[in-house]
Amino acid sequence: MPKTNLKLKTKPKSKSKKRLTPSDREKEIIEEAVQFFAEVGFEGKTRDLAKRIGITQPLLYRYFPNKEDLIERVYKEVFLNWINPEWSLKIKDRSVPLDQRLVDFYLSYATTVHRYEWIRIYFFSGLMGKPLNRRYIRLAEDEFLKPICGEIRVECNLPDVKKVPITPLELERLWVMHGGLFYYAVRKNIYHSNVLADYEAIVTSSVRVMLEGAKAISVKELDL
Repeated sequence: MPKTNLKLKTKPKSKSKKRLTPSDREKEIIEEAVQFFAEVGFEGKTRDLAKRIGITQPLLYRYFPNKEDLIERVYKEVFLNWINPEWSLKIKDRSVPLDQRLVDFYLSYATTVHRYEWIRIYFFSGLMGKPLNRRYIRLAEDEFLKPICGEIRVECNLPDVKKVPITPLELERLWVMHGGLFYYAVRKNIYHSNVLADYEAIVTSSVRVMLEGAKAISVKELDL
């Protein structure tokens, strides 16, 4: 698990004498905006962000005409660009046992969503009523959870999801495990609670419990 640095930056960067290309300047603004909003939330002022970068607020607005445009780019950077395109493919790779596929997925997934910036921006978005995390929840369902439900159907010799749609209960049961694994990172990195250090053991146990439970009750749930 990557170490989390919770120290907030209190001093603005010194103004660089080097003239950056437009693409490099835009990249610098985005990277600093991710850190800035992760530290202070979306109520943070763009003038404070500009000062921190060492540029003027008008120059910042030359790249992002308003704060909402900047927040949208932060969403793309944090929630979309960090997604590994191989995750969805590996979830469906039936040459590997399903329990191992899921363990591998959640261990790799944790390297992204357990990051300091990811967790804090996710919660700040929810607290401020921003739609960023709601959009990510829909993405997570479509890209990861629904495909996992389909693979569980195959594992349990149940009807294909194209013939019998995924039930709300199937999806919610998977959200319980998914959310519980995420909350481990919240307890560790946000609340600084004492947690079991062996995350792989936690993931392995959680996946096995979920799969055994699904095998035991799925037939009855689908009235088969």
